[in-house]
Amino acid sequence: MKKWFSSVVLFIFALSLVWAGGQSEAPGESEETVSQEVTIEFWTTQTQSDRMATIQVLVDTFEALNPNINVKLVAVDENDMATQINTAAASNTLPAIIESDTESIVAFGAEGLLNSEAISGLIESIGPEKFYRGALSLNESAEKGVYYGVPYHGWVQGIWYRADWFEEAGLEPPSTWENILKAAEYFYRPEINQYGILVGTKAEAYTEQCFTQIAMANGAQLFDAQGNLIFDTPEMREAVEYYAELAKYTPPGPQTWRARDYYLQGKMAMFFYSTYIMDDLALESDAQDSLTNSNFADLEGKSFDPELVENTRVATTISKTQEAGYGTILSFGIPAHGDELKTAAAVKFLSYLFTPNAYVTWLHMAPGGMNPVLKEMAVNPRFQNDPKGIFQHYGKEKMAEIIQGLNSIETFSIVEGKRMAAASTIYSKQIIPQMIYRITQEGMEVDAAMDWAEMEMRKLME
Repeated sequence: MKKWFSSVVLFIFALSLVWAGGQSEAPGESEETVSQEVTIEFWTTQTQSDRMATIQVLVDTFEALNPNINVKLVAVDENDMATQINTAAASNTLPAIIESDTESIVAFGAEGLLNSEAISGLIESIGPEKFYRGALSLNESAEKGVYYGVPYHGWVQGIWYRADWFEEAGLEPPSTWENILKAAEYFYRPEINQYGILVGTKAEAYTEQCFTQIAMANGAQLFDAQGNLIFDTPEMREAVEYYAELAKYTPPGPQTWRARDYYLQGKMAMFFYSTYIMDDLALESDAQDSLTNSNFADLEGKSFDPELVENTRVATTISKTQEAGYGTILSFGIPAHGDELKTAAAVKFLSYLFTPNAYVTWLHMAPGGMNPVLKEMAVNPRFQNDPKGIFQHYGKEKMAEIIQGLNSIETFSIVEGKRMAAASTIYSKQIIPQMIYRITQEGMEVDAAMDWAEMEMRKLME
């Protein structure tokens, strides 16, 4: 009874928000009416029970406003999405909407499984200029202006740094190769257990994420637009050498994201991390597991520093020969099932999800981890007023600055609108992190390590 009552209250609350003006403010809200009754399936990778409950409230609200459209919400594990989509395509049972990571969306689109015309029309109605450029371009096909998916939310990676330390030292923000290395050297004082920077040196995904942004800042790529492997280039070699140099100023041993503890305990000047760190910096309750001495023997543990969030800034882009950002975007796609009524209903539902109140409700499922892809939403007062009170510690200007990183995000997997499937395979086999580990932890020469990595990449492509 209590659970039922809570659901009803939440539904009524959400419904009242939409009726209070959310729909009228929608960017590109669909004017098309769906006069016939139709049921559509919406597959989402937000499989956690609390997130499913929130999305169901949005579905219920939409159905109340659009009585002819029934939306069936289906949770699909992100690792199973490709298999499920291909099975549905073979049996002619494709859903009307899918929500997944952008790389998967682009892959499905390249295979002809998505309705790019419907999605491109939705983006046009919203206004392409309203999106952060990087988030939108990741969804673009090889044909300019034609999109496989519409971006919805994402996280941004950057270098989070002690702005107060930098100011006192007279150093520029760590947004260029030169400034990053200069600061890493300056703040490296192992004799007092203080380190200049954290980059990944363990053979895992975090290392690849750090390296990718650095490499792309130098114009390095794994593939060219024709799908040829171009790993062994001067740009990539320079990036590997630079990364190995940075690793000298990281805490000892093969390191991963866990070494963020050094930063939260005042023992590190800067570190690579996604916007998922925002709650740890702002809230004592969320920071606790980084304030103990249980993860690193050389850390004594420390009480929460309420001023740390004020003294922290983030460089969301890095430059050497070009600016580069890194992050992950989740997008919506409309499968090419050939049913015009379902397609119209899908466009109507996605338009609703972009209304301000529905959008904010979705984004607040994971404050900091889910950031808006629409520029105007980044400074929206309701978005900034998240349930945990995280964003109030950052303020409107800093929030906009952080989310601005979505303008520049790139990936090795998409080159000139073409998805390189082999790049995802290389990523899954952790070849680049293994190369970094061999160099930084085993002392292998850069040339030998790169030769090994290229050989392993070519094996996977055979």
